[in-house]
Amino acid sequence: LKVIAIDEQLRVIYEDNVHFDKDLPEFKTQGGVYIHSDRLTVTSPVLMWVKALDMIMEKMKSSGFNFSQVRALSGAGQQHGSVYWKKGSIQILKNASSELPLHQSLKGCFSVSNSPIWMDSSTASQCRELEKALGGAQQLASVTGSRAYERFTGNQIAKIYSQNPEVYKQTERISLVSSFAASLFLGTYAPIDYSDGSGMNLLQIWEKAWSKSCLDACAPGLEERLGCPVPSHSVLGPISPYYSQRYGFSPDCKIVAFTGDNPASLAGMRLQEGDIAISLGTSDTLFLWIQEPTPALEGHILCNPVDSQTYMALLCFKNGSLMRERIRDDCASGSWDEFSKALSSTVAGNSGNLGFYFDVMEITPEAVGIHRFNKDNQKVPRFPKEVEIRALVEGQFMAKRIHAEKLGYKVCK
Repeated sequence: LKVIAIDEQLRVIYEDNVHFDKDLPEFKTQGGVYIHSDRLTVTSPVLMWVKALDMIMEKMKSSGFNFSQVRALSGAGQQHGSVYWKKGSIQILKNASSELPLHQSLKGCFSVSNSPIWMDSSTASQCRELEKALGGAQQLASVTGSRAYERFTGNQIAKIYSQNPEVYKQTERISLVSSFAASLFLGTYAPIDYSDGSGMNLLQIWEKAWSKSCLDACAPGLEERLGCPVPSHSVLGPISPYYSQRYGFSPDCKIVAFTGDNPASLAGMRLQEGDIAISLGTSDTLFLWIQEPTPALEGHILCNPVDSQTYMALLCFKNGSLMRERIRDDCASGSWDEFSKALSSTVAGNSGNLGFYFDVMEITPEAVGIHRFNKDNQKVPRFPKEVEIRALVEGQFMAKRIHAEKLGYKVCK
């Protein structure tokens, strides 16, 4: 959990973080999560998140941070995680005593104590059911921006409903991680924003309203448990009296809707129409501002957090830096300097040699293995080292452009 405070010139005046495993060892998480015995189910304890927030607020207080100067507060949460509030919890949230840390007041408020998160992949059967109910994967993508994904909230809700109907019955509100965090500051249930909401397989991305067909396919009475979605830049209301009394926030401090981490990256990098951003990580992520998207079976279309009339596209490539590091080790003695020299020694276009490198099953496209082709389009077993390096880099970036164009991205001339 990270906090950052900036002034009106966007200068950073305070930052800090709480590390779940290290600072909250009593929850016994690894990487902030529990990986269950089936290796598919991955959850995080909700109370750990609340306790982390208490902890970071206390750290700020003891450092002398002046809360009364905070004019507005917003945030981002990991996309696709969900939180299940038990019936009656809204009263406890509204009336939390400022004498107690929040996690003590809320400890009995969650019908599901361990929240499903983005790493969970235990809902394959629910995904198939949802696609079937909507008339196929492409039809679901055309409505919600994505085909059914196991981590998406609609499928997680469907699993909870089918396995524990009593738990679902006891639930009065379902939040995303982002709207959950906003609720803690607001002192009442915060709405889900359009952007994070479009990563649930439940929101009609064109109409910005829940899809009745998707809701009905997942669980009964779902619309009332989700509340009405709102634009990502909505001012939700003033901060809860709890925070004014306990930490000295001004009662006029505004809470702005929280959103998902991916939409927040698009907003934070100040992308504009025609811009494209690539994050080179273990997995590579590509996101872009898009005017007229064409939802496809690969990738995601989300509502744009900055401008509700436009969209953002998101593509994830699993074979990212781990693949580059392996080729660096095989072809450049483990040195990025040697890797760069080899890359520079070959010409753009690699004299027609082309390669696709997937050590693990790729997401976009669904493929695995190493595939090399020479200028005559014949498959070959190997390339010289410097040709291999350029084939890897060019192949990875060409794939990103091709799949971005499939989603409606236009390369500006």
